[in-house]
Parts: sequence; C-alpha cells; structure tokens
Amino acid sequence: MTDHPHIDLAAIATNVARQEGFVVDFPHAALEAVSPPPTRDPADVRDDRELLWSSIDNRESTDLDQVEVSERLPDGSIRVRVGIADVDVFVAKDSLVDRHAATNTTSLYAGVATFPMLPDNLSSDATSLLAGVDRLAVVTDMTIAPDGSITASEVYRSRLRNHAKLVYEDVGAWLDRRGEPPPEVLQNPALGDQLLMQEEAARRLRRRRVEHGALQLETAEARAVAKNGEVVELKLVDKSRAREIIEDLMIAANGVTARFLEERRFASLRRVVRTPRRWDRIVDVAATRGAKLPPEPNAIALSEFLRDQHESDPKRFTDLSLSIVKLMGPGEYVVADPSSPEGHFGLAVDDYAHSTAPNRRFGDLVTQRLLKAAASKSPTPYTVAELREICARCTEMENHARKFERTMRKVAAATFLSRRIGDTFDAVVTGATPKGTFVRLESPPAEGRIVKGEEGLDVGDTLRVKLVATEPSRGFIDFVRV
Repeated sequence: MTDHPHIDLAAIATNVARQEGFVVDFPHAALEAVSPPPTRDPADVRDDRELLWSSIDNRESTDLDQVEVSERLPDGSIRVRVGIADVDVFVAKDSLVDRHAATNTTSLYAGVATFPMLPDNLSSDATSLLAGVDRLAVVTDMTIAPDGSITASEVYRSRLRNHAKLVYEDVGAWLDRRGEPPPEVLQNPALGDQLLMQEEAARRLRRRRVEHGALQLETAEARAVAKNGEVVELKLVDKSRAREIIEDLMIAANGVTARFLEERRFASLRRVVRTPRRWDRIVDVAATRGAKLPPEPNAIALSEFLRDQHESDPKRFTDLSLSIVKLMGPGEYVVADPSSPEGHFGLAVDDYAHSTAPNRRFGDLVTQRLLKAAASKSPTPYTVAELREICARCTEMENHARKFERTMRKVAAATFLSRRIGDTFDAVVTGATPKGTFVRLESPPAEGRIVKGEEGLDVGDTLRVKLVATEPSRGFIDFVRV
C-alpha cells in the first residue's frame, strides 16, 4: 500500500470551481446590497401561516426552497399547495447580488465544500423556509384527481410558516416500514396524515406521467463521507419514497407554473431535453437485453422497456439507468413563447419550467419574477432577448457545474481508492469518447478511465477492471481491463 500525503479537499474544490469559471467569493459590496424586506405585506399576499406546512430535505440542508401542505377534497381529489421561498423580495433584479447569481447561475455542492449562488445570510437564513419562522413565498396550488390529472391550479403569493423540517432518510424509512415515525410525526400525528396524503398525490402524478412516456430512472449518485478531513466512505444517495414525493410534486409544480405563464402570454424559460442524443445506441443497449425499440426516438417505448427491466433485473437497473442518462445527453434552457412551446423528453410533459429552487438556481429566480409579475398583472420584467441570454448562460454554467461535481467525486474517490491499488472490480462503461473510455465501479461507486483494453467498449457494457493507479489531487483513477 502506498502512503499519500494529506489532501486538502476543500482547497481542491475551490480551485476546481474557479477553473470551471465560477466566482467563489462574494464581492463585499454585494453582501451589503441585499434588498430590505417589506415592512408590511402587499395586499395580494395571503396569510397561510396556520396551514400545516412541512419540508423534506437533506439532514444538513439549510437553504430550504420549498414546503408542502395538502387536503383531501370531497370528490376524492387531493389539493396540494407547494410553497416556494420568495427570494426575489430580497434580491432585486440587476442588484449586485443578482448579478453575482446571474454569473454563477447555480450553487455548487461537493460534500467537502459548498459554494452557494446567494450569500449564506440569504440562502440559509432570510430566504430559507426554516422551521418555526414566518416567510414570504410563492405558492403553486393544484388539485390532483384520482387519475393523476391536474384539474385546477393557481399561483399566488403567501406568508406561511414551516411547521416541521423533515429529513429524507427518516421519512423514507418510516414510509417503507423500516423505521419509527420521525419525531415530528410522533409529536403531531396530523403531520403523518399529511405525508401519506402527499405520497398518494405523488403516486397519482407519477402514474399518469409514466402512462404518457415518462422515464423511470434510478441513477447512482455517490457522495464522499469525510471524517477528520479524510474520506472514509463513498456512499450512494438512496432512492426513497420520501425523495419521490418531493420529485413528483416539484415536477407537477413546474408544469403548472409553465402553463400559468403561457396562458398569460408571458415568454419564459423552459428546461428541455429535445430528443436523446444517441438513440441508436439506446436501441443497441435494449437489444442486448432482449428488447426491441423503434428506430426513431419514442418516449413511451423507452419507458415501457425501462419499466420491464426494473421489474425483471432490479439489481442491474441502476447501471442501465446511468447508461440511458448518458446516451440521452444533457438538457438545456430555452425561451418559450406562447406560440412555440418546447417539451421535456425524459419527463413526458409538454410544459416544464424550473421554478422550485430560487435559492440555488438563477433560472428559478428569473421564473419567480415572471410568476409574480403575471399573478399581479404587471408587465414582464424581462425581454425575450434578455431571457435568451439568461438561457445561454444557465446552460453553459450548468455544464460547468456537472464537470465540477464530477471532478470532485473523482477527487474523493481517488483519495479513498488510493489504498486499493491492484484490486479488481465489476464495472460498467459510462462514457466512450475520443478522449477516453470511462467506467463506474459497482462497489465502491467510483468512476475512472480505462488506460488499457478499452478497444470495442461502449456505454452500457459491463466488464471486470483492475485498479492500477490513482492521483487524488487531480481526481485521476486508472484501470485496465481484465
């Protein structure tokens, strides 16, 4: 075993962020340029503080963007209200803070370091929907019928209070009957009823999306577990029923907000995957598993194939999902005006506008300003030309954010694997380009490059590899095919 010097992961994260074009330090003047909150709520702000709002997020998260509350209606429908932090009220358009956010466009998370899009005094305090405090929010109110259709919807401003900050792992274990109810549910059983109702609404929404061709994917997202500055474990983020609740409700809310803007003739930002980038290879991957997909991209056919694979081979489904995601290619931001809406291939929705994370994504903050203007019947705060510039920047920086996160996962993985040189592992090919062929190990969930024996490999292939070298400071992990 080769000893390696101590690796300062936080310092590496800072350098990588800068290399990818992110400004990691807030200008001092920007910290003093935060807009003061209103002394009195405007007339169009409703008082919803008595509703039993709650949030579900990561245990360590403090930049809370959304809360939820629901009620069952006499006809069997479920009314769900999603409250999104009103960030715009603190961050004025074109202010110094806003210009910084427009430069980076997203928060960066590396496990060992976080670079927020907005200063901590905003994202983790003043604009965060923390438990037990009153906050302004933009609410998406939707009625979900038993068949999963949204039969009524509304967007409005509200003052509300988060009555419980819940944690994904705790709620997921309880819903799966693997753990006790979260302490907040034990203290207030009505909160448990809320969670079960929200899960039922989420299932309805998901079932309808799947019927229309939504892809059910389970990608393996690994994070480093550090102790005393050393990486001691690479841990997968579990897919759980709690995470599915939030994902499904946020997808529905994003669809409602997109249609809300379209109906009011507002140009807006949309997040789209036009069509899979390498459909021909997706067809080949399906063929290796005994399935036949049509020669042209077809969301419903791909959805049915994935559903069948999940049922017949659940252990390898994560690897298949990762391959499909790679072959579909990244999404992008586009401007949609009422005469030319765009769609999102992977989610099987015709209208999809990011709106649920204005603390962490600039596109969501822009959408929030559009929603507030449309709801109050005010003029649009952005021209179409401005929106196009924002789309281009958000797409560009999202690509850089993915590179940053991928690099930091590799740095952490290389640090962890540096003591396992010579070991062999099961792996799946995740990338095959002129720059090299890359694989992800089954366990631990680390990615690296094949430096010998890569001929003939393509995305989705499985193989056995041997670890021959690591360079933690650069995140390099080298394998040979065995």
